[in-house]
Amino acid sequence: MGTTAGLAQLRELLDMGMAKGYGIGALLGMTAESLEPGRVVFALTPRTDFSNPLGIVHGGIMSTLLDSAMGCAVHTALPDGAAYTTLELSVNFVRPVPLEGGRLVCEGTTVHVGRKLATAEGRVLNESGKLVAHGTTTCMVFPPATRE
Repeated sequence: MGTTAGLAQLRELLDMGMAKGYGIGALLGMTAESLEPGRVVFALTPRTDFSNPLGIVHGGIMSTLLDSAMGCAVHTALPDGAAYTTLELSVNFVRPVPLEGGRLVCEGTTVHVGRKLATAEGRVLNESGKLVAHGTTTCMVFPPATRE
């Protein structure tokens, strides 16, 4: 899989006390459950302010959870100085998620990490271990800047 400077960078964030999230993760209360080369597991517990007009968890919450886990899975596989951005995100919602349904766990794994593009897939499971959403992403990879 090559170097994993991105993995070290994510682990450093956790070591600095950001285990309860960073950026959007902190806003949603995401926690990092596992960080490995090409694999990331994030979790969150739905809150009332995550609801849509039907009173269930808004699809945007699960989309953000998937985007974060899949993107960070790509991040773990990048060399020092490289960056990435999401080009495409596809999400499939399998079943509704009640606000009081308990913790959601999302695993993101890389499928392909190349010099210019990376792809990953993800799955969100409810507290009972049932699939509630899954998705894929394509990320553009920016190589480390060359220094002369």
